[in-house]
Amino acid sequence: MRSASKIKRSCFLSCAFVAGLSWVRQNRPAPASGLGMGLAQVCRDNRAQTMKNIVILISGSGSNMAAIVRAAEQGRWGERLHAHVAAVVSNRADAQGLAFAKDHGIPTAVLDHKAFASREDFDAALMAQIDRFSPDLVVLAGFMRILTPAFVAHYAGRLLNIHPSLLPAFAGLNTHQRAIDAGCRFAGATVHQVTAELDHGQILAQAVVPVLPNDTAQALAARVLTQEHLIYPRAVADFFSRRFG
Repeated sequence: MRSASKIKRSCFLSCAFVAGLSWVRQNRPAPASGLGMGLAQVCRDNRAQTMKNIVILISGSGSNMAAIVRAAEQGRWGERLHAHVAAVVSNRADAQGLAFAKDHGIPTAVLDHKAFASREDFDAALMAQIDRFSPDLVVLAGFMRILTPAFVAHYAGRLLNIHPSLLPAFAGLNTHQRAIDAGCRFAGATVHQVTAELDHGQILAQAVVPVLPNDTAQALAARVLTQEHLIYPRAVADFFSRRFG
């Protein structure tokens, strides 16, 4: 078990990291000249015009999924980014977010993990279901499953998650209570690339909220969630702007 001093130091370093975090703009090669430049432009235009598919995985209410769908509609992602939410997939038939997706004309699918003998079997079937929609990006939005290395490797570089803490502090579960117990003055949320190591992928976006006196884990979670609904859609939009822009 980590000592209280180490936990507080991790909390402090995470907040300091957020304060100093700067976006690193994608470096583009110098444009070619003459015919080469024309061909390169045609390739970029063709790539940009191809509609990019987002598949979102949920297990419950899907509030972050809903925030992404609304942002895509209001921000006209189809026109601006040539990207849209192609499907919402859940491991639970009673996930409330499925109704929201259907109401917005988004195809849905359910794959019950309890129907499979092993985690590997479920993830293999899940990959087959997701790949029906030719995803350019897979978004975990409250998908309550630990993914196998094979699944993560299959979507390497195009698999995002949001975690309710200021990573690298408080990876794993019970993040809000742990932040309160550690005496942190700030908490928050992190959008990151998914890797085989839990909650350790490249950080793409973070939001900070205060930890108030006499805060409860539930109150802090609600405060953090409002920020999740803001930064997750932005991070998804940035993914397409940076990769295909």
